[in-house]
Amino acid sequence: MKILAFAASNNKNSINRTLASYVANLHPQADVETLDIHDYEMPIYSTEREQQLGQPDLAKKFFAKIGEADALVISFAEHNGTYSAAYKNLFDWTSRINQKLFQNKPTLLLATSPGAGGAARVLATAVDSAPHFAADVRGYISIPSFHDNFDTETNQLIDAQIKDQLITAVGRLADN
Repeated sequence: MKILAFAASNNKNSINRTLASYVANLHPQADVETLDIHDYEMPIYSTEREQQLGQPDLAKKFFAKIGEADALVISFAEHNGTYSAAYKNLFDWTSRINQKLFQNKPTLLLATSPGAGGAARVLATAVDSAPHFAADVRGYISIPSFHDNFDTETNQLIDAQIKDQLITAVGRLADN
């Protein structure tokens, strides 16, 4: 199973990218590709820019990456209670190619933050909106206090209960 994992974050050292990659690799038959959305930076979306530029090749490449995957694992950073500007811009450009940008892929939505809130607000927004863009949401989990629950030296989740929840959720990606 080819799983595409990425963080909806513009931080080069994103804890959300760490989490997305870690969780995708919990699937026993996973062939994981982890994207960095920095590789898909484009001008800020507007209808005027779209008329001027057309659909950027980077948006087309991102859409194609989703299409090539069997499943998606996306982990959201929370910026002032919502999506990061970098992710929102990539989403805006890509959704103009096809509003069903998640292409009915089985999807696991995650979020984490250094604080106790675990980016739960942005995750709730993503869970609510993703089906409108053809994500087959199979699960969603917020991980609070990332640095208290994840050992970055060993790349392992410390909390056994959260790890069990993640293993169960990633297993649902293969359910038909």
